[in-house]
Amino acid sequence: MSFYDSGLVAHVIGVMSGTSLDGLDLAACSFTRNSGKWRFSIEAVRTVEYSSEWRQSLGTAHHLNAVDLLQLHFRFGRYVADCVNMFISDYNLTKEQYAVASHGHTVFHQPENGLTCQIGSGLHISLVTGMICINDFRTADVAMGGQGAPLVPAGDELLFDEYNACLNIGGFSNCSFRKNRGRIAFDICPANIVLNALTEKIGKSFDENGCMAATGMVRSDLLETLNAHGYFKLLPPKSLGREWVDEFVMPLLIKSKYEIADLLRTYVEHIAIQICQSLAGYNNILVTGGGAHNSFLMNRMQHLSGSAFVVPDSSLVDFKEAIVFAFLGLLRLRGQDNVLASVTGAPRNHCSGLVHLPPIFSTNLRE
Repeated sequence: MSFYDSGLVAHVIGVMSGTSLDGLDLAACSFTRNSGKWRFSIEAVRTVEYSSEWRQSLGTAHHLNAVDLLQLHFRFGRYVADCVNMFISDYNLTKEQYAVASHGHTVFHQPENGLTCQIGSGLHISLVTGMICINDFRTADVAMGGQGAPLVPAGDELLFDEYNACLNIGGFSNCSFRKNRGRIAFDICPANIVLNALTEKIGKSFDENGCMAATGMVRSDLLETLNAHGYFKLLPPKSLGREWVDEFVMPLLIKSKYEIADLLRTYVEHIAIQICQSLAGYNNILVTGGGAHNSFLMNRMQHLSGSAFVVPDSSLVDFKEAIVFAFLGLLRLRGQDNVLASVTGAPRNHCSGLVHLPPIFSTNLRE
């Protein structure tokens, strides 16, 4: 088996930590390429739910000083490696066949300032697992003047081209589709990162199926203010970070003094409106991410749009981003483009990610 040759099966474990802080997603995948077409199969999946300590550490990482953030970067890398090792052991996977592709956990994303930061040291992942690790997929694109996001559309283009558009509703909602013979993609709006922050104020980690939101009422003044933000008038490429949530969305919601149920209901309506406006005219839309399980949100989207939203089986719904980052890691090892300039605004397509090889130990310096 080789990661570098065409026509052979390549095995990669994709690791994803999203801004909604649901947990660490792991997907062991195999990839083949025949007649120019990539295919994948899912061999094993798991979500490692974050402890309250990890949720606190990751959720407040943007407030840390440089030294403490670097320490968290190394500690989270070791944690990811421990999760990978346990995952491999529990599913009886053959470690020697696999590489690890880790997205890391986003702490800062300010491409307008030339800054993006995903913690989770790839060097520590490689050292603790003894495996090749690919990480830091965004920094090179930002350094080239791109948005550094979204990156999943490269996987949409090569793995899911039977759909007219792909929609992910995670911490942020984002979409990708073909337009004028190129791939277009962008962040639509914050999603679960806001909904979960609201439910946490009443001691719940999330609003299951949107049941609480369904009991609230839309506050039209708040909805109008949310929808009027200038970001929604910008043309792609464009992307969002949690800083935008902290600076604009949460202060606006809290200042309104409305009940949590009303805030949830209003924000669900905001998400549905922005998604339907962004994908107007597209049909056969693949929907993945935690938001696909929010039946109230999905019903609102269907009500506002005539499009067909396709929700696949739960493995793909919950692990699509981990699957795609496994694929992006494979493309990096093969030296093939895995970032699309039409998506990020970089000057050209490119092959991004840092590759960490496990150290080789010797007892004799002169060997």
